Amino acid sequence: MQIQDDFGKATDSLRMGGVYGFLRPALNASARPGEWQSYDITLVGRRVTVVLNGKTIIDNAEIPGITGGALDSDEGAPGPLMLQGDHGKVTFRNVYIIPSQ
Repeated sequence: MQIQDDFGKATDSLRMGGVYGFLRPALNASARPGEWQSYDITLVGRRVTVVLNGKTIIDNAEIPGITGGALDSDEGAPGPLMLQGDHGKVTFRNVYIIPSQ
């Protein structure tokens, strides 16, 4: 999921809430600069639902392949959660990973 300051900008797979290069959010639910953002992401296999700041922006969409940030092509293997940034300061809090049953 893209994380950046995109309040008021057009949606794109490379902007806030997008799955890099693949899925564009249905709407821009970004908060104003300086406000906390809230993500709820459900990923089952290649299907993803994304709720940004209480609004569903991607609803059970299929991710067609691995993104450029993938460590390898083994999608089914457990792997790390990567919080990657290279465009400025980002602060994270209350990060929870809940495995499916």
